[in-house]
Amino acid sequence: MQNTSDDAAIRELGERLARYRLNRNQTQSALAEEAGISQRTLIRLEHGESVQITSLIRVLRAHGLLHNLDALVPAPPPSPIQQVKLQGRVRQRASSRESKRREKASWSWGDEE
Repeated sequence: MQNTSDDAAIRELGERLARYRLNRNQTQSALAEEAGISQRTLIRLEHGESVQITSLIRVLRAHGLLHNLDALVPAPPPSPIQQVKLQGRVRQRASSRESKRREKASWSWGDEE
């Protein structure tokens, strides 16, 4: 379906939705009522005509297909800059407080001799 025209893609979507409805043995009237849209809107959708996206979402929900939107438009991964900001500084090694105190107490410039 990648190299098809917009009209062909919309027709294919409508045909698939009609097949789902028929596989459920449901009339257009019953599905339209379940989805909360008019029967005429459902007919237009199944024939590959232009409808509002909210109507499509309602029909997908009625068919139990709304979860498939993730496959249609997956959530974008964070950008590399966002990943760095989210990651923050990662500790490379551990140290105890006692060793830090010893280091501070024993530090010198080296010219005290």
